Amino acid sequence: MTATRVPKYWLVKEQLRGLVDAGDPGTALPTERELAEQLATSRTTVRQAIAELVVEGLLVRTQGSGTYVAEPRLVHIRQLSSFTDDLGEARVGSRVLDVAVEPAGGEAALRLGVETVCRVDRIRLVDGVPLAHESARLAGEYPGLAAELERRGSLYATLRDVYGVELQAVEDTVQTHLADPVTAELLGIETGHPLLLVHRLGEAAGGRPVEWTRSAYRGDRFRFVARTATAARG
Repeated sequence: MTATRVPKYWLVKEQLRGLVDAGDPGTALPTERELAEQLATSRTTVRQAIAELVVEGLLVRTQGSGTYVAEPRLVHIRQLSSFTDDLGEARVGSRVLDVAVEPAGGEAALRLGVETVCRVDRIRLVDGVPLAHESARLAGEYPGLAAELERRGSLYATLRDVYGVELQAVEDTVQTHLADPVTAELLGIETGHPLLLVHRLGEAAGGRPVEWTRSAYRGDRFRFVARTATAARG
């Protein structure tokens, strides 16, 4: 049986992974030239290995500065909880970009079954760093939502405490995506940066759809956990 030939860049990548594992977040890697000399390979091979580790979220590149060990990925548990609930109110912040009433169009109209929605666009921050762009479409009327949201932070808490709307069930669809120029500028990343794109349909009591949200999370900073419980079998 012929042995599988392992690409050179993959071997270099695994060696670099060892450096990442041994370093603390924010630790700078040697330059590509230095790594190529240390690992007896070409700068092109080193560059390819680093690029894959950046996509995997283990390294982060800062233009004009260098390559660094990335912060650990944040865990976001996709259940009925909100972004704030999962990561903690002390760490999570929001920058409201816009709150407006507008005609429902496309997927929002189909999912919510209404002609008009309240659109809420926000940047979600963790420890002051912009990590997600959320655009929510809400069925119903929410007078004064912008002010209430600014005061309370959590959209779900605001809907529940101020407007009496509480989610009973959600359906999330997750896919990979690459940042377009607009999203890249909002999140302070490069165009083409890997994202996790999540569409959520939220339902209130009786299966009434009230929320259709598109969220773009930085793929290098998040991983999602879905939990389910099954009834015991007798």
